[in-house]
Amino acid sequence: MESYLISKDANGILFYTINRPEKRNAVNDEIMDGLEVAISMAKAEEIKALVITGAGDRAFCSGGDLSVFHLLKTKEDAYPMLSKMAKIISELLLLPKPTVALMNGVAIGGGCEIATACDFRLGRKEMKAGFVQGNLAITTGWGGGSILCEKFPASTALKMLTDGTMLSADELLNIGFLDHIFEGDPYTNCTAFLGKLIEKEVGVLSAYVAILRRKWSDASILERIEQEAINCATLWGKEIHHQKVEEFLRK
Repeated sequence: MESYLISKDANGILFYTINRPEKRNAVNDEIMDGLEVAISMAKAEEIKALVITGAGDRAFCSGGDLSVFHLLKTKEDAYPMLSKMAKIISELLLLPKPTVALMNGVAIGGGCEIATACDFRLGRKEMKAGFVQGNLAITTGWGGGSILCEKFPASTALKMLTDGTMLSADELLNIGFLDHIFEGDPYTNCTAFLGKLIEKEVGVLSAYVAILRRKWSDASILERIEQEAINCATLWGKEIHHQKVEEFLRK
């Protein structure tokens, strides 16, 4: 089974689907590579928006695949993975097309980082999401913390990051993390949400998106995202992180 799926509909929407429902759509190297491919494809003239989602109805993305990444024991082991995904998240943040996180299920840790980099976040009514990295004695490492602090009020961002709790769809909507809660078919709801947007010419969409992207066009945000990866790698190499992961896996 393919780890990811890329498809395009008649409206010019490009869909990237993490296709690992048996792993709660956890991220591995293939998922990273596929996301990079989708971001590149979304730059094509005919594409009006990029939508990222997960297969099934349980998980949008449960973050990094611990069965793979728990094998990384030191700062030097962890940094290449963290830096690679941080660069991809940066590309997603700066993509010159509208982006949507279609959150059909739970988003945990790195899944929230991917969603935060998108322009819009749509959540299934039953979903939950949370930046739980602190519970494992590490921080966000893919740039999600830096981006969260850019996009949301400081107190909201800091509370989400430091609490490390899973929030319901209603709670996420109330603090502004979700733009819309849906029931029923995710794709139908996503198309309806983007209804007026996809009626516009691509040139109009790109021009408006460019206005927003200028906020992050300097090197500052990219440097902060890279520093986030370095900070996470440092914490990753500490014994307390590995103990916390072992405790989590035993549960």
